[in-house]
Amino acid sequence: MDSTRQDLRLTTFVVASVFMIVFLMVRAVGNNSVILNGYSAVLYCAVICIGIQWVAWIPASIGKTERYYDLTGGLTYLTVVGFSLWAGLQSEPPSLREYIVSLLVVIWSLRLSYFLYSRIHRTGKDGRFDQLKTSPIRFLIPWSLQGLWVFLTMIVVIVINSQADSAPPLGIWDGLGLSIWILGFGIEVIADNQKTVFNKDSSNTGKWIDSGLWSYSRHPNYLGEILLWTGIAFFGISCFTGLERVAWISPIFIYLLLTKVSGIPILDKRALEKWGDDPEYQKYRENTPALIPRFNKKS
Repeated sequence: MDSTRQDLRLTTFVVASVFMIVFLMVRAVGNNSVILNGYSAVLYCAVICIGIQWVAWIPASIGKTERYYDLTGGLTYLTVVGFSLWAGLQSEPPSLREYIVSLLVVIWSLRLSYFLYSRIHRTGKDGRFDQLKTSPIRFLIPWSLQGLWVFLTMIVVIVINSQADSAPPLGIWDGLGLSIWILGFGIEVIADNQKTVFNKDSSNTGKWIDSGLWSYSRHPNYLGEILLWTGIAFFGISCFTGLERVAWISPIFIYLLLTKVSGIPILDKRALEKWGDDPEYQKYRENTPALIPRFNKKS
């Protein structure tokens, strides 16, 4: 009973925090949004982000499985892209900028969702959910956080696609943003592929990867993720006004989450538990930065 009450209190706190953050974001960036039935398109996108996760949580909690967690996230990105483009159509035809940022998200989402689903299908589980999925109440936490993750990462694209006013033509900032996105996407794809190939080799069982991009950064895939969303944020520089600029929290949120909360801290803790006593791993950890590559490494 005490455990159930603790789960309920923690879940209530997390869900309330998610709702508060989403509410404040909608209020900040939705003033210039297309209005549908009295509400901004930004609000509808927020409801879609949270709603899809909660619907998926029901069968996932019954089956105590995280197998479709990442696929649901990918589906949510695609749904929000489609809805935000449709919402913008109620004002005027989509601009080239809207098509470009939407296509970038679609490409990223399809690639990453397939990669993550294939990985969990191959390994059978995701260790992050071992404790969470045993309680339906507690299991609602990661699903709610994924809804917040999708909304905050997508907020730049949502604002661009749902603006009621005409946007300026493409310019230098958009070109720079596209270049940064291509760089980040390339780094992420290469890093993920290198680690997949490494892990499939039975001779590497129980080892850490320290070759390729992973010889310059312990988490190059996260570097790519941060860069590509930063590139998308650049597309808003020439068309955001007023509080719409709050949408630039997107890459900042991703950076803080991956480096301070759920990404690097968790993986580094697991790595230290596995190889913390290995002098070679200690040497790799000392000479290889967590995120930003160092090209003049010590021998």
